[in-house]
Amino acid sequence: MELKQYWNIVKRRLLLIALMIIVVCTAVGIYSFLFIKPQFSASSTLIVNDFKDSAELLPSIDAGSIASTIGLIKTYKEIVKSPSMMKKVLGEYPDLANSYRELSGKVTVSSVSETQIMTITAREDSYEKAANTVNAVATVFQKSVPELMKIDNVSVLDQADPSEQRGPVAPNPIMNIAVAFILAAMAGIGLAFLLEHLDDTVKNEEDVEMLLGVPVLTSIPRFKERDADERGNGATMTRGAGRGSNVSLDT
Repeated sequence: MELKQYWNIVKRRLLLIALMIIVVCTAVGIYSFLFIKPQFSASSTLIVNDFKDSAELLPSIDAGSIASTIGLIKTYKEIVKSPSMMKKVLGEYPDLANSYRELSGKVTVSSVSETQIMTITAREDSYEKAANTVNAVATVFQKSVPELMKIDNVSVLDQADPSEQRGPVAPNPIMNIAVAFILAAMAGIGLAFLLEHLDDTVKNEEDVEMLLGVPVLTSIPRFKERDADERGNGATMTRGAGRGSNVSLDT
């Protein structure tokens, strides 16, 4: 099929595509604005060293120790999300969640590539709760490292401030509607081509040639009632003008 034929298919089903886009975007917009609870995010930053005490740290800094520390961060990231650590946090702060699985679902751990910085992030339905959660996890983890790893090398670099006023990070209704628009348009166009493929009625000369395998010699254009009325009115006006000219001649 040529590009023009593709466009003709889309044009014939344009109302269907537009209706699908309007329905989907409206539904997604209503759901995003009214039914999804806003989510707030807070972060606490940790730094991982060979030694916690800075006086002991300075003489020991070298490329090898930094590389080993960066590798150790991968282990720490798994420890933070482990069930035992989540249970320990809930033991000290029981109001954070109903279960350790729920608390684990709220917390994510990341690190900046090739650095000794580790970031713990929590999501809650208010920024104050998110800040309290992430600070609790960071504090309990810092206190647990010496017992688990036999080395005290984790320091809290920056804690979240529960008193800050920050906007929600989710949902993003505009983004949701934009994605819904693109997906609905793609689905609508796909449905249009599917309906066109399933439609085996003869609509134009090309369909006749494809169906019968013979060329079309002539075609009768569609004659609308409006065209008949316009031609009838034109013929009446012509006859009226002719009679008027005869009268003028007789006079």
